[in-house]
Amino acid sequence: MTKENESILVFEYFTASGEKDKCIISEAEALLFSLLDDLKEFNVDLIINESYGSVVKNYGNVNPILINQDVVSWLEENADQFNKAIFISAENNNNLYNITKILEENDVKIYNSSAEACLKSSDKYETYEALPNTIPQPRSFRFKIDSKGYWKRAIENLHERWQAEDPLTPLKLIIKPLMGVDCEDIVIIEKIEDLTLDLDKIFTPGSRVLVQEYIEGSDISVSLISDGKNALPISLNEQYVELKENKGIYMGGRLPFESKFKDEAFDIATKAIESIEGMKGFVGVDLRINSDEKDIYSLYLLEINSRFTTPYVGLSKIANFNISKTIIDLIDGNINIGDLDISLDGEIEFKKSGNSLEIRRI
Repeated sequence: MTKENESILVFEYFTASGEKDKCIISEAEALLFSLLDDLKEFNVDLIINESYGSVVKNYGNVNPILINQDVVSWLEENADQFNKAIFISAENNNNLYNITKILEENDVKIYNSSAEACLKSSDKYETYEALPNTIPQPRSFRFKIDSKGYWKRAIENLHERWQAEDPLTPLKLIIKPLMGVDCEDIVIIEKIEDLTLDLDKIFTPGSRVLVQEYIEGSDISVSLISDGKNALPISLNEQYVELKENKGIYMGGRLPFESKFKDEAFDIATKAIESIEGMKGFVGVDLRINSDEKDIYSLYLLEINSRFTTPYVGLSKIANFNISKTIIDLIDGNINIGDLDISLDGEIEFKKSGNSLEIRRI
């Protein structure tokens, strides 16, 4: 392999690093297979842990690169051999940012968001501050959990100030990691009297957390593709999210989801993606439909995902176009995003069940 090699470097973080948690791997493999199916017209150099080498043997266009180490450290040593890459990774331990940064520093053309965009969207408060005021977001503030408990008084003061703005409506708070992912720690404070020093058993001293007003409602997301400047929404998705023992657990979803808020959700998501420089490829925006009909806003943006997310598994099966090939053509300048015909044929539900991800047409 040399820099003259025109193959596309492909990998999914968990299957490349040898993750053994079956719950994680079921989703990781589904995402990887969907990506490889979309790239059948390309020559692919696939980084995969040697323990998973057999799962890609049926792809004739794939050259497996078997490794037995963490993919981040492997890329630090080998990224300079490649010209271009498209990959899947979550934000755990800043992996998404670190991987993207390594590829950029080695002049690898990536069909994903830039490192700076990944960093900004991974930090929920940075996202909050980066978006224009025209995009509805829950009021947010960040705190550091200190060992002496000063954080408790700071949150109480914040609650008092926010509650004073609307004293007739009880204010609930949600506390979560500043940079969190699926199955993250979440604490909902129904009443400020429920805020105790036990919180530092969930969020260790020194950790940074985001404190937000809690918006009652239902969870949705928008999946989009972006060429780095303009974004195009593909689908509105219903999200299955459970809150269990201070864990917010993403269980799957259904798409496309029909809602009277679809056009508004598409508009918010498009503006959000286009507001952050460097958002490219397959991206997503998480929102909540507000159950309070008296509120001025019907929808609130919760966070931005600068990466491939689980809805891609379903969309790749029902989209009338090849999503990843389209992304490559967009970023290479071979097509214009305004000329794309986006439509879906059918409905898909994907749901975690035990250690597997079940995908079915509905």
